[in-house]
Amino acid sequence: MAETSEAADRAFWRHLVRPELAGLEAYVPASHAGLRAKLDANEAPAWCSDRVRELVREALARVPLERYPDPRALELKDALALRGAPAAGEILIGSGSDEIIALLSVALARPRARNPQAVILTPTPTFVMYRVTAQAHGLKHASVPLDRDWDLDLAAMARAVDLMAPSVIYVASPNNPTGNAMTRARMAALAAKAPGALVVIDEAYAEYQGSSVRDLRAASPNIAILRTVSKLGLAALRIGWLEGPEDLVREIDKARQPFNTSALSQAVVAAILRDGWTEVGAAVGAVVVERARISEALGRMRDVVVTPSSANFVWVRTGRPAEEVHAALLARGVLVRSFHAAQGRMANHLRITVGSPRENDALLEAMVEATGG
Repeated sequence: MAETSEAADRAFWRHLVRPELAGLEAYVPASHAGLRAKLDANEAPAWCSDRVRELVREALARVPLERYPDPRALELKDALALRGAPAAGEILIGSGSDEIIALLSVALARPRARNPQAVILTPTPTFVMYRVTAQAHGLKHASVPLDRDWDLDLAAMARAVDLMAPSVIYVASPNNPTGNAMTRARMAALAAKAPGALVVIDEAYAEYQGSSVRDLRAASPNIAILRTVSKLGLAALRIGWLEGPEDLVREIDKARQPFNTSALSQAVVAAILRDGWTEVGAAVGAVVVERARISEALGRMRDVVVTPSSANFVWVRTGRPAEEVHAALLARGVLVRSFHAAQGRMANHLRITVGSPRENDALLEAMVEATGG
């Protein structure tokens, strides 16, 4: 009896935890020693030159460590404006895109129509944190499969809008994990069909596509743009932002923690945006060249099909189960991301980050051996 009582005491917290968490798992990245190429997380290859590193040192030296960060991040917002972002009042800065997604789940959690919970709508497959964050905050997640070309199924999305009355709709373009950009006209039409929802177009990989749909905001007041520097070789700094209507940004900002982004990160990203952006562009260009090279080489391999990519990774269908190919690559020191656990049409797909030329050579060598290619 005493043991039973003690166990109950240790589990006192169970009735306090959201039931939605029972179906989720904490994110724990894969960790493997002795890798020749780590190509599983869509990180950029190392690119910082001595000049950029000096910019970073100078920026860090100017930060007063005894002071809290600027909660408005005005210096950073001014620097973002140099690179195509709107006025400061239309920008919400977060600790990566992840925090912005969480803030949207907090601020826009009011149910619509007869919904007992606010609904978040996404296509599938797409960035998993839209679903995870919605569920963790007690919102309902609904999804609609992409079409056979991994593009938006506009008719099916429109039906879901009518049925579900979502509060927020996420569209990643270029999409993770498929790498392709969504058709611009379909995104615009979706926003028109969902005037009561916020349509968030996530452009985390836009630099690798070379274009943006920022201009759609002028014609569609319910469109917001989500951006980040994480995919540009600055993942450690954790800076992301939302671009949206000023009055909406003001309301969402009320849910933000006062000092949510580090003063060090703000200063470094601002410095690179101002004075190191040419080198960022060169690094992006190098990845685009390597993306074309490995896409062509992979496409020549036996039973391998590569979806044309606009991101810094490639989406690959393999003749063998992806789980087997993933294991064979890992045995050769190359880590990629397998989607076999999702089953269905995902069971034979790998997502492969574009690495440095050396890493990409290791990948291609290992893929030939793994596929018999």
